[in-house]
Amino acid sequence: MTRRDKPQANKVTLLISTYNWVDALKRVLEGVRKQTVLPYEVVIADDGSREDTREFIDEVKKDFPVRIKHVWHEDDGFRRSVILNKAIAQAEGDYIIEMDGDVIPERHFIQDHIEVMEQGYYVCGSRVMLDAEGRVRTSHYLNLIRCKLLRRYMAKKEPQFSTRHIRGCNLAFWRKDFIAVNGYNEAIVGWGHEDHELIYRMMFNGVKERRLKFGGVIRHIYHGEPSKANKQNNNNIQDDTVRNKSTWCEKGINQWL
Repeated sequence: MTRRDKPQANKVTLLISTYNWVDALKRVLEGVRKQTVLPYEVVIADDGSREDTREFIDEVKKDFPVRIKHVWHEDDGFRRSVILNKAIAQAEGDYIIEMDGDVIPERHFIQDHIEVMEQGYYVCGSRVMLDAEGRVRTSHYLNLIRCKLLRRYMAKKEPQFSTRHIRGCNLAFWRKDFIAVNGYNEAIVGWGHEDHELIYRMMFNGVKERRLKFGGVIRHIYHGEPSKANKQNNNNIQDDTVRNKSTWCEKGINQWL
């Protein structure tokens, strides 16, 4: 039996969010194809991409080593919270590993995530930022290192919580824990705070944090800055969640289940 055939006690869904960037998605899925341990399925959460994205995904499906589900809705602005809820509603995995459609996973990415997953925990990983020429930024070289001993040490170490460690491009959690807090808060629209606000509710509901360092490596493809016009409103929603120690949002995944 090869490592690619390693049986898992829990089905893993790899969740990839995308929007109108086929070239980047090609690189991401090629990285998934090369994984030492493949997920049970790949679910692509598409926030309203053009027809060329659908055509590309339909072509990739023909010979991809695992099933791909393409969950799409119409383009009505930045609605990442909504499309992720819709995608997770259709996911069949017990465990969700979430990444963006502009990050390239190192071939042990899923294997490293599975190594540290445990009931009652969510996992946050890091990223390696690339510059416009595709080179690793100097300040991110440490995030390239993969070491089992250090990875296991960091996974068992009690972390000091900070939202700056939470990145939706490298985040994992149990589907049941996600549903228990009603998933992403769809009151959050536009860029910013949807992942942080979700994690606060999960923490207030008893889910603990685990860090994935020295493994779970992803390279973030360079792109321009998104609009942050709604950031303050989203920040206010997050502040209300923290102030009230909320474990539930009113408009979430329950409407899609």
